[in-house]
Amino acid sequence: MVASSIKRRVSAEQRRALLLLASSREGVNEELLLRAHRFSRVVLSSLVRRRLASIGRVVMKAGDKTVEVIRMRITSAGRGAIEE
Repeated sequence: MVASSIKRRVSAEQRRALLLLASSREGVNEELLLRAHRFSRVVLSSLVRRRLASIGRVVMKAGDKTVEVIRMRITSAGRGAIEE
């Protein structure tokens, strides 16, 4: 069996995070995931390590300040994991 075709098992918390990420085309701000949705860094980092989600840095203007935001997005492997 090819590794990419193997369904990846995810915990209930990982699944909840992936479903949230799947609902956003632009990705979700990491701080929002941590604070508002109360995901742990362990859960989020496990998704990235398993390549079920990816992170990217985005530079934005907030008023007259420039801020860097980390956004998480679901990957195609992540979408496959929640289709089980």
